Amino acid sequence: MGASADSSARFERTREAHRLELAEDYVEVVLDLTDRHGEARLTDIAQELGVAHPTVAKSLRRLEREGLVRLEPYRPVRLTEEGLELAQKCRARHRIVVEFLEVLGLEPETAEVEAEGIEHHVSPRTLELMKRFSSR
Repeated sequence: MGASADSSARFERTREAHRLELAEDYVEVVLDLTDRHGEARLTDIAQELGVAHPTVAKSLRRLEREGLVRLEPYRPVRLTEEGLELAQKCRARHRIVVEFLEVLGLEPETAEVEAEGIEHHVSPRTLELMKRFSSR
């Protein structure tokens, strides 16, 4: 039996969210490190994400091809204008999800962890409802 159109659309949306998740995590970490330390170095990104240095290098090269970061030898990673916009959008979305989970009664630490898994899969409509619910 084949999948229904609704089912196909749901799975397609999830696959797209997974594809974007890596880019979003990286640009958000670059922004966070830059805000905290004035720069984002490859080794700091690897440590923050808990992945190996070569993994970060490969991912950053892909993000450079996508126009989200600028890489120069022996220089910190820099976000492009598009990368900065995406990072700020991710940061705002993360905050909304965290605040929503805290309003539901989760402790701040748990809400932070849970938000990491949820934030990439939330539709704009659901996010708006979370925001509205949290601001009551």
